[in-house]
Amino acid sequence: MKSFLTAARLLALDLASTLVFLGLFLLTHNTALSVGLGIAFGVAQIGLQIVRGKRIDTMEWLSLFLVVTAGTATLLTNDPRFVLFKPSVIYAIVGVVMLKPGWLNRYLPEIAQTVVPDVAIKVGYAWSALMFISAAVNAFVALTCEITTWAVVMPIFGIVSKILVFVGGFVAMRLTARRRIRAMPEAQRAAVLALEGGPAALAATQGVSSASG
Repeated sequence: MKSFLTAARLLALDLASTLVFLGLFLLTHNTALSVGLGIAFGVAQIGLQIVRGKRIDTMEWLSLFLVVTAGTATLLTNDPRFVLFKPSVIYAIVGVVMLKPGWLNRYLPEIAQTVVPDVAIKVGYAWSALMFISAAVNAFVALTCEITTWAVVMPIFGIVSKILVFVGGFVAMRLTARRRIRAMPEAQRAAVLALEGGPAALAATQGVSSASG
């Protein structure tokens, strides 16, 4: 869990520095200013954690390295796409972390962990696949499109794709759990439903079962 949370935090922090750069560039069209402040923001993120006495994980140092190297490459070439390509590296790293079987189970309620742990593993793989797809899409858009196009396409893609995977995973686990619970012997079904809501949940499920019958 620690590695996953670190990766998630890394992704959020890294995207924050990228958004700082993007916002400044779109407002000022000044590459040097935008990159300089973007790098400063990335350094400040790490510096704040050091001041607070927090341990800096390896992946966070990697994020800082990417901020500095991508920013330097942008300044040397005057090509802002180097900064926009950086999130692809982070997406890929998070995707690797999410390849660990069962990482999603620990974030689910107890009843889901009991009834549909195998489905949760598959949903976890779906999240990992989304990270790799996001890395590829980001790289393609950054390398082939204008920065203004990237600013429109990637936020929309990021939000919509994550909503689809979240909703799809939730529906898959919910429907599978209901089907498996209805198929259980009464005593086992009662014990499982007690994890969520006791008699009320049992009555609701029995009502659904009766209606479906």
